[in-house]
Amino acid sequence: MTDRELARDDLRAPFRPARSEQIGIEVECGLLDPATGLAARYFGDRGVLAVLEAVLAHWGGERQEDAGRLTGVLRPDGSQITLEHGGQLEYSSVPVPSVAEAVHDMRTALEQLADLVGRFGLALVPGGNLPFDRLADIQWVPMTRGAIMRDYFAGLGAAGDRARYIMALSLSTQVTLDYLSPGDFTEKLRTQMAAAPVVAALLVNSPIQEGRSEGLLSHRSWAWLRMDPRRVGVLPPALRPDVSVDDVIDWALDIPLIHYRTPDGRYHPAPDRPFADLLRHGYDDGSRPTPAHWASHLNQLWTHTRVRNTLELRGADGPPYPFIAAVPALWTGLTYHPESRAAAWKLLGHHTAAQHRAALAELPALGLATRLGGDPVRPLAAELLRLARAGLCARVAAGLEPPHVPGFLDPLDEIVATGRTFAEQCLGRWHGEFGRDPARYVAAHRV
Repeated sequence: MTDRELARDDLRAPFRPARSEQIGIEVECGLLDPATGLAARYFGDRGVLAVLEAVLAHWGGERQEDAGRLTGVLRPDGSQITLEHGGQLEYSSVPVPSVAEAVHDMRTALEQLADLVGRFGLALVPGGNLPFDRLADIQWVPMTRGAIMRDYFAGLGAAGDRARYIMALSLSTQVTLDYLSPGDFTEKLRTQMAAAPVVAALLVNSPIQEGRSEGLLSHRSWAWLRMDPRRVGVLPPALRPDVSVDDVIDWALDIPLIHYRTPDGRYHPAPDRPFADLLRHGYDDGSRPTPAHWASHLNQLWTHTRVRNTLELRGADGPPYPFIAAVPALWTGLTYHPESRAAAWKLLGHHTAAQHRAALAELPALGLATRLGGDPVRPLAAELLRLARAGLCARVAAGLEPPHVPGFLDPLDEIVATGRTFAEQCLGRWHGEFGRDPARYVAAHRV
């Protein structure tokens, strides 16, 4: 037997089918100065650390630390507020059975957090990126794995030279969904991956970076193109009609681990070798990877759908706060309704990985004008929205959602009808009513 076959059971352990279909939401937000639009630093009376300490004081929960520094809070209800590398905060919900409940929980938590952040004279702003901070001015938060990651990406040369933009400036709204069996896994993952570039083009929403708008509708998608392409964007086996967990495992084994944590809580850079080689020969000091290291490795892969015991949809920019509900509604309607996901796969499953990559290279500038394998994205997006709405309506008919949930898709239908993405709407206001004033931008986009 090969090393991979011998380790197969351990490697499969993180991929556990769920017993029921749940929905989770993750929303990354900036803590911005209302006057300048600049993000809060980690330290200081109005810093992110002070906000996290206030979260603990007001809501209770469990401290999460890196080398003794507070980096997050596990709240008593199971949701989390965690720190990103440039000082962004991410809210992660508890998985629940319906889109309506997930959206309610998200709105309640973010509005409570916004009130708390406001006491520090800051604004909580979700979306696609931090629009006014210069990369050169970012003060990295004191997370030891962050320093290791920056060194790793710098060592890749051109293939990793935009990673710092993602780490320091990007924001997103992500959705986690479940699979129930091997066959269910195949159907859901292949549909999500086939739809990913269309959804990313539909949701472009980071047109301003470092205070300038210079032709891109998604600076975030532009930066992802050079953040080690081996581990981001397209998950190649997921475009196969018969993709399995073992296919994903084999793909992941051929990619290097970036960092690993030892029992003393310290992070260490990993050798620049595929994970399969670490299984075979161990680390340079003679120790061997643990199941926790394998689980961490899966967290260091940022494909449009990140596969573990859930399917995490992460490819698109985050929308403005009033429209965040559209993201879980879209993915739930497509994924959890068998007829809709089968039709979406039939619509999009013939596109190749090369065609996906070509579309991803176009969409930062073109948005809905992108083409996927020669097909214009805009009518594909319209059909995906129709299928997602059908899926949501089926859930309403089955008593799984209240009647208002399909309406969460209305803002996306308007984008397809008008051709004006969130990014283009933002630019119109930026050059118009906002007069390119960061204070007006923040006032319009804060929670």
